[in-house]
Amino acid sequence: MGVIKTALEIALEKTEQVKGDKSSIGLFETKQRGKKLANAFLSGELDLAGEIKSVSAEERESLKQGIFDVLITQIALPAGKDDEKRIEKAGKGIQAVIGTNEFSEMYKQLVQVFGRYLEEAAHYEQAISQQYAPKLRQKEEELSRRMGREVRIDPFQDPEFVAFYNQHMTALKSNYEAVIEQAKAEARRMFEGD
Repeated sequence: MGVIKTALEIALEKTEQVKGDKSSIGLFETKQRGKKLANAFLSGELDLAGEIKSVSAEERESLKQGIFDVLITQIALPAGKDDEKRIEKAGKGIQAVIGTNEFSEMYKQLVQVFGRYLEEAAHYEQAISQQYAPKLRQKEEELSRRMGREVRIDPFQDPEFVAFYNQHMTALKSNYEAVIEQAKAEARRMFEGD
């Protein structure tokens, strides 16, 4: 029993010097609140600029960091027109956090890049389908001969087409990913310089 008490006393002595820093806990909680606010903003539930102004000056940076951390992840290649609206909203939120016109101008250009990407992706898809169409027809004819009835193949059910499609679309995406990463780095620079 004496050994256990001594070990307990040693542990208590070591932990006596460790005290909770209430300010850092508060700032962590404020950052978490910022993340929740960013998600609510993306859902269209609140005005971000008003929320930022409503907190004290010492909490503001942590709140902005939480908001920024969530919104910066939303900057990505759009899969369709619906994604463009989400990305534009994220840009407006980051603009509220950073507060400089420099970011606003850069983001307008990035939105234009996203539009070009969607146009190019549509052209790529059409070109890939046209290029692969003869091979697909050949496969359909062969299957129709074997089965004794007409067979239609969905191109995305054909592993060879899927591999061909993915190869070309990945090449297109990689061209644009570099631009996105550069924009994110620039946004981080502007945020940290804030």
